[in-house]
Amino acid sequence: MLQDQTILRIPGPSPIPPSVQRAMSQTMIGHRGKETSHMLKNIGPGLKRVFGTEQEVAIIAGSGTAGLETAVVNVVKPGDEVLVVVTGAFGDRFTKICETYNIRTHVLSVDWGKALDPKEVQAYIVEHPEVKVVFTTYCETSTGVLNPIDKLAEAVREVSEALIVVDGVSCVGGVETKMDEWGIDVMVTGSQKAFMLPAGLTFVAASEKAWKVIEENEQPRFYLHLKKYRDNLLKDTTPFTPALSLLFGLEQVLNLLEEEGLENVYKRHTLLMKMTRAAFKAINIPLLTTDEDASPTVTAVQPEDFDAEEFRKVLKQEFTISIAGGQQHLTGKIFRIGHMGYCSPADVLQVISAIEITLMKIGKNIELGKATAAAQLVYLNEGENN
Repeated sequence: MLQDQTILRIPGPSPIPPSVQRAMSQTMIGHRGKETSHMLKNIGPGLKRVFGTEQEVAIIAGSGTAGLETAVVNVVKPGDEVLVVVTGAFGDRFTKICETYNIRTHVLSVDWGKALDPKEVQAYIVEHPEVKVVFTTYCETSTGVLNPIDKLAEAVREVSEALIVVDGVSCVGGVETKMDEWGIDVMVTGSQKAFMLPAGLTFVAASEKAWKVIEENEQPRFYLHLKKYRDNLLKDTTPFTPALSLLFGLEQVLNLLEEEGLENVYKRHTLLMKMTRAAFKAINIPLLTTDEDASPTVTAVQPEDFDAEEFRKVLKQEFTISIAGGQQHLTGKIFRIGHMGYCSPADVLQVISAIEITLMKIGKNIELGKATAAAQLVYLNEGENN
């Protein structure tokens, strides 16, 4: 096999389009010059469309976790109580951040592999009316679940004025996001997933309702102070040194999304999910989530009669294809396939075909070609030419 070839099919970082790589290799410019201001002015409207908001979208040099911490320190006031709805490892990260800041944190845990129930969250808030902020994830990367955050926000609003804060790191840009329409108060995402960039940027947007809290909040913060980012964006600049090479790439990513059309981007991700799920169903390998709860950006597979880690190892050795394993108590029990961002039906067909051969090599008895054929049929029935 080619030693310098790596085929990334993990749920982030995701592959980078060649035009984005070229954009990031541009000659460096001054971050306080007119060129940077012009670039930021161009980037703003595209980010707003992806988020589904009229509010400014802060661009912070940092990982997705930096974005989650930004959300916490800006909207939680000293003495507030919060609720974290945990559907997997990254929901639990919100819990850890809140506890680090000595915030009184309620946790509502959902079985891994299942989506949250908005009515269950609503009932919890009725029993704990002191909760001021509800934190949850949109796509739970560790399980391949897409949570119904639109219905969650509606259910919370019926009984509470609590803010709704959502980690959208592994799906915003790949699934429909209507922050303003749905009543999401803070949305966070990162650059290395559906945004098709290297890790290093996090994006955070806040509603008008959230801004009132942020502006009155006495919680100390410096680098992660959202008001600084918003005030500077209104002047087409940044409060601190930006990651310019990533901004070059981001500008091109937004061009690509605009050219494809966001609705088509979302349809493509749904198609990739359906192809992947159909493939495993065809060869009777269980999936962790139901079709209803499944995310269009990552699929979690739960084998019953072969070793998930051995499978991943052989797939990497034979075909240089990297897929992800399970996390925490699902370590060694599942594997996860990312199909987000710079990913096409051809990429999925390539991976499914290689997976079939790998299964045979580790001793799993399947009908060779059956999984690939199932994915092909999904494409023929639902692909863009139909």
